[in-house]
Amino acid sequence: MPKQLHVNLFEMNCVSHIVHGLWVHPENNRHRFNDLDYWTELAQLLEYGTFDGVFLADVIGTYDSFRDGPQTALREAMQIPSNDPLLVIPAMAAVTQNLGFGATFSTTYEPPFAFARRMSTLDHLTKGRVGWNIVTSYLPNAARNFGHATEVVHDHRYEIADEYLDVLYKLWEGSWDDDAVIQDREQRVYTDPTKVRYIDHVGEHFKVAGPHLCQPSRQRTPVLFQATGSPAGIGFAGRHAEVVFTGGIDTAAVRANIEAMRNKAIAHERDPAGLKFIVMAGVIVGRTDEEVSRKLDSYRTLMSVEASLAHQQSAVDLTRYPGDALISDLIALKVKGWESLQRYKPEWKVSTVLAQFSGFNRERFFVAGTPTVVADQIEKWLDEDGIDGINLRQYLSFETARDFIELVIPELRRRGRFRERYNDGETLRERLFGAGQARLPGDHFGARYRDAAVLQQPARPLRFS
Repeated sequence: MPKQLHVNLFEMNCVSHIVHGLWVHPENNRHRFNDLDYWTELAQLLEYGTFDGVFLADVIGTYDSFRDGPQTALREAMQIPSNDPLLVIPAMAAVTQNLGFGATFSTTYEPPFAFARRMSTLDHLTKGRVGWNIVTSYLPNAARNFGHATEVVHDHRYEIADEYLDVLYKLWEGSWDDDAVIQDREQRVYTDPTKVRYIDHVGEHFKVAGPHLCQPSRQRTPVLFQATGSPAGIGFAGRHAEVVFTGGIDTAAVRANIEAMRNKAIAHERDPAGLKFIVMAGVIVGRTDEEVSRKLDSYRTLMSVEASLAHQQSAVDLTRYPGDALISDLIALKVKGWESLQRYKPEWKVSTVLAQFSGFNRERFFVAGTPTVVADQIEKWLDEDGIDGINLRQYLSFETARDFIELVIPELRRRGRFRERYNDGETLRERLFGAGQARLPGDHFGARYRDAAVLQQPARPLRFS
């Protein structure tokens, strides 16, 4: 059987997520993000298309490094205003039966006990269709929003996250036995008290007594997503992640990243098959080449270079320099923020760099064409790059998803590359890893806490710095 594609729609509870400027397109619905109807309509569309799920990104600060303030982000609606991603999931779950949901939440600034309760609640309400994208937050403004003068050092954030997960596993996997809830009306006993326990976690960063406030949900631990590429992130993924968002500049780099994370999983005594790999992909599809060209042109003319520079936290405002100026000249002049220019080739002109921000083909995983062209490229991603699925980047809501559903999925199905239907009642983890696998696998680090005797034993923390 050929490998089938997993696909999520890449979303964010905001106006402009990752394709900036297109919110002004007359056919875009991004301005409706505050309306519940936007999210329920979207969920029903994706369920009709048998998407794996909708993946909700998030940040807890604004992008204010570009031009020394948030003005550009605010003017361009670049991830501000933005709302909490967790709160739209129950509404989408209420109008669907199979669609999965992935939500982003940071481990750096908020304590784990309350988050454990929120995710268990979502797992109950969705009947096991929820996942968590583990992030550690990287914006300086996010740090200031939670009382820090500056960002927590990168690798130290992963050390905090490691203990954060340790607490969560104890709450989700160990605090309640599977048969703790008995609902005995005659004896007037809902929960057997002997089968619920404190976790009494005392660590370097957290002190949590427990017990968990929620009874066991279908998955207990939500599906664990992580986006990473740094050495610390790869080490963290080897212990914790089930689905990794990765990438690379070419096939060799993508496969090397996948291999590195599988090796880390093996080092943590996990089956490397317990990891799936997903990339962010741009897909622009039309029934004819002319239709594809029209879409490309209409999108490209609305792209915002300034918003893209703000999103990149660019320390240099390249729009202030002549287009024919060389990057090497700006570095030699030591213009403000010149160090960040070293990521570009010195012989490039400023216009060359800015053109990358207004183009659509700057990403490794991008295809524009008719359904056969798109399907051919997706098959290469699956077979040659070795990925398992994509987070579909949105250009227009809901045109991007609708085009993929109407044009690409039928072609993938003809090739045996996409499911014909959902397996009703499956959890999100079962959709990714197979029937009967609703819980964390037994070789996963978090599964150890199902043994009450292990619950009180301190875990060996990961060290990255």
